[in-house]
Amino acid sequence: MKSAPRDSTGVRHLLHVFPSFGIGGIQVRFARVANKLGGKYRHSVIALDGNVTCLDRMAPGLATMVTPLDCRGLPSLRRMAAFIRALSPHKLLTYNWGATEWALANRLFGHFEHIHFEDGFGAEEVNGQLLRRVLFRRLALGRVAKLVVPSMVLHDIAMRKWHLAAAAITYVPNGIDVAAFQLPKIRRAGGPLVVGTIAPLRPEKNIGRLIRAFGQLGPDIDARLVIAGGGIERPRLEALVVEHGLGDRVKFTGPISAPAELLATLDVFAMSSDTEQMPLNVLEAMAAGLPVAGMDVGDVKFMLASANQDMIVPRGDQVGLGNAMRSLLRDKDLRQRLGAANLTAARERFPEAAMVAAYDGLFGG
Repeated sequence: MKSAPRDSTGVRHLLHVFPSFGIGGIQVRFARVANKLGGKYRHSVIALDGNVTCLDRMAPGLATMVTPLDCRGLPSLRRMAAFIRALSPHKLLTYNWGATEWALANRLFGHFEHIHFEDGFGAEEVNGQLLRRVLFRRLALGRVAKLVVPSMVLHDIAMRKWHLAAAAITYVPNGIDVAAFQLPKIRRAGGPLVVGTIAPLRPEKNIGRLIRAFGQLGPDIDARLVIAGGGIERPRLEALVVEHGLGDRVKFTGPISAPAELLATLDVFAMSSDTEQMPLNVLEAMAAGLPVAGMDVGDVKFMLASANQDMIVPRGDQVGLGNAMRSLLRDKDLRQRLGAANLTAARERFPEAAMVAAYDGLFGG
């Protein structure tokens, strides 16, 4: 593998290729890690779709956004490799399915030391791995120095389906700065209880399921639903709210930059996705001391305190999700007990410092 020497300041140069650098779990995690490591590394970031909104989550000067040539499709692999060589990074880091062509370009023509990060799948792979993508991942990632995954479900997929050697796969669970989410709870004297979620409004997050499940609660429970996030699904979801007669009980906030502040207003966190691995929003809810009602996808049930696991229902079980929310909304003591257990689990099992140290080792090793 080729690697560039350190620059004149002794700082290693890392080239990151993201399908998008919009607000999402993998982008926010990178921003947090880079902020914690400060100027230890020089980051060049490619956003293949041109969306760079997550740059706002990073300290000024930590990353340089790089606009690639029009390199799309297999015929452009040599151009991708030439682009990487021109930037001469110490390491190439690629993220998720959308960057695997760059991984293949490096394998065939670039040969820089390469780490690939895989965090999960989009709507097209909700019901299983697509064969063409499985085969492409085997080819593109077959000689990667490391494949980094945040869940044991993905670790198993990488071994069984992508045929990567166990030694090449590194499991690094997401970490959380618990103290940053310990904000005073917003108290409401006699007002409605609040269920909330934070997610990009994309099909695989299935926020429609959450809206319908919330509508099942009935008039005997005085509650509101807050949906934080932006995306292509919003018009359809707003129409669904109207269709179910929930217009005065559901609020869309749009994208938010301070999740801790929103979480401090909630009584219950809900997660309705069809596919996840180790979702950052659930980890943030745990750090905020909230109980969670959600789908049994990825490592979600493993993440939560054992006492909360009964509130995680089989994927697609809309009725079960509604029942879990109802149980939590009806029982204040249960909410407090599960929230406290989740906070302890986040603090003890997923410290941010451990995640940052693991990434530091990957970046600099």
